Amino acid sequence: MNAPQPRATDSFSAVLRRTRLAAIVRGPDADAALRTVLALLDEGVSLVEVSLNTADALGVIRRAVAEAGPTAFVGAGTVLTEDDVARAREAGASWIVTPALTESVAASVRVGLPVLAGALTPTEAVAARRAGAEAVKLFPASIGGPAYLKALRDPFPDLPLVPVGGVDPTSAEQYLAHGAVAVGVGSPLVGDAAHGGDLDALRERARRFVELCAADTARGQA
Repeated sequence: MNAPQPRATDSFSAVLRRTRLAAIVRGPDADAALRTVLALLDEGVSLVEVSLNTADALGVIRRAVAEAGPTAFVGAGTVLTEDDVARAREAGASWIVTPALTESVAASVRVGLPVLAGALTPTEAVAARRAGAEAVKLFPASIGGPAYLKALRDPFPDLPLVPVGGVDPTSAEQYLAHGAVAVGVGSPLVGDAAHGGDLDALRERARRFVELCAADTARGQA
């Protein structure tokens, strides 16, 4: 099954809801991280986050945006401060991810950058949405797993949740089946690629995740 492809006119929210997958890249080798980002985009992973604790993260974002073109959504993750937001925006990041409800959420909203705001509890999740987050990064999702996301959606069915942390192919299917807008996937998808590891293996994993998420979208539309 082919993954839905982004268009130049697509919004971040549209791509998130249609493709239902975001990749998380972090590592100690900037060149390897760049190759990883580009390989993921090439395999149909339309949303790729570069964590700011990656070596030369801003340079990786800048080069990835320059090489990938206007339909690529390269974001900055582990964004904690207003200054982080400004630097990520200057580098060309088109979306922001925070690990918690830090000042970076409001800063992103002020400058018009879509933000996935990190939250875990019901109170935090509702606060993140009210602060202007496009969706709520449920983190660390592995603490409660798919059952926790399902329980959280019972009283808040319209809350857009993106579980992050320990999401593998099996749990990704469960999260999506329980109503997650999308899943954020790090090492189970990226593996050691951002450390200079096997790009062919990365591409194979990327195709698997893209097909998995596309299949769930198709089931929901049937």
